[in-house]
Amino acid sequence: MVEKVVELIGTSSNSIEDAVELAISRAAVTLSSISEVELVKTTALVEEGRVQGWRVRCKVTFEIENRIHE
Repeated sequence: MVEKVVELIGTSSNSIEDAVELAISRAAVTLSSISEVELVKTTALVEEGRVQGWRVRCKVTFEIENRIHE
């Protein structure tokens, strides 16, 4: 098995979990076999002294399909 890692950024005004879910659900449209997500960085987006949203940088690991014998 061979896997690849790509880095994505998800943003949500609701929660860190929503930001991660957004990044993964969008990636799943074009990437199959996502096996893990590593949160690299979490950032609070601040406006006028209040947290207005969340941004997460994550590394997404997925399996590369074996098409050698097709």
